[in-house]
Amino acid sequence: MIPARLGATRLPRKPLRPLGGAPLVVRVWERVRSLGLADRVVAATESPEVMDVLAKHGAEGVLTSDKHPSGTDRVAEVARRAEYAGYDIVVNVQGDEPFMRADAMAGAIAMVRDRGFALGTAAGRRGPEIMSDTNCVKVVRADDGRALYFSRAPIPFLRERADAAVRDGVVLQHMGIYAARRDALATWVSLPPHPLEVIEKLEQLRALAAGLAMGVAIVDAPSWGEVNTEDDLVRANAHWEQLTVGTPR
Repeated sequence: MIPARLGATRLPRKPLRPLGGAPLVVRVWERVRSLGLADRVVAATESPEVMDVLAKHGAEGVLTSDKHPSGTDRVAEVARRAEYAGYDIVVNVQGDEPFMRADAMAGAIAMVRDRGFALGTAAGRRGPEIMSDTNCVKVVRADDGRALYFSRAPIPFLRERADAAVRDGVVLQHMGIYAARRDALATWVSLPPHPLEVIEKLEQLRALAAGLAMGVAIVDAPSWGEVNTEDDLVRANAHWEQLTVGTPR
């Protein structure tokens, strides 16, 4: 499921902004479907306008409440509907990840299906250049692969310059994907927003604070990134052009 809220603030009307000549939400839907890892791909939105655009492009969409505090809450609403009750694992690919990697999605699913975690996600190896970027979410994890914390702040924090090489070897950038057992997803959204979630604006902290174990699959590099700002959208379109040079359209 792809949560796509029209009322985004940092990039107004984000799901409908053009990427490679089509709305962003359509490009994300196409990308996830092309990976062949999901039995069904659905966009979830509070906007009838987004629903119309999805239908025009042949993408499946579901109209949801406009009261949800997070994309996970929106996904959970759809997962509760009778027509989706037969799916054991629900995967949430955020609606601003048009270049999601197949290994990241497969890794997040494997954390739930094969490793036994209630929740799964993915992160890519990065260097210290991301530490000052508050739009870049970092994660640290335990030896068993469980997420310890997510933050927009620089984690792990480097206290002594002499330890820079050690720190640089464990820098991980979180990617906008979650896999969840149905019961774990229901538990997650039954909880009130946690103060850490409110402070950092990171919905996954609600789950961690409640003790839900979230496994983090590591890939060599993160996806291209999320489209959160006007600058991101410009870069995403440039990246799209690079990928499609010489490709029939």
